[in-house]
Amino acid sequence: MSFVTDSSQPFWFLGGQSRVLIPGQATAGSLSVVEFTDGAGHAPPLHIHEDEEEVWIVLDGEVSFFVGDRRIELGPGDAAHGPRGVPHSYLVRSPTARLAAVFAPARIEQWFVANGTPVGAPDEAPAGFDLDAIVASAQAFHLRVAGPPPAA
Repeated sequence: MSFVTDSSQPFWFLGGQSRVLIPGQATAGSLSVVEFTDGAGHAPPLHIHEDEEEVWIVLDGEVSFFVGDRRIELGPGDAAHGPRGVPHSYLVRSPTARLAAVFAPARIEQWFVANGTPVGAPDEAPAGFDLDAIVASAQAFHLRVAGPPPAA
């Protein structure tokens, strides 16, 4: 079964391309799935989800996941769990990486979409973004920054 919504269109988020694959409205809020495609060195700030469990599945590329005080090296087909309330992030180690992130319960995908910029053309450069504004808007979704992005 396929779910098509306005948010299924690709959008720029924190310098990478994202796409909501399964919105929370399709699962009565039980979960959502978001795809992220990021370039080498991409790493979101260390952050904590107060409401959601998060599972990452690496579709393509090599990624280091940071969960609490652990660093987990993953490649295509590997998965990792980011429990709610535990600081986590990731770092792309390959030229590009594509991840699917499952959030349970759903809702955080609305924050990604609200802070994204639509992708106009497949070969366009990533859209700029205001990290302070994105972080400030995260409070309404019980997401908070716990530290800087991880580095190699």
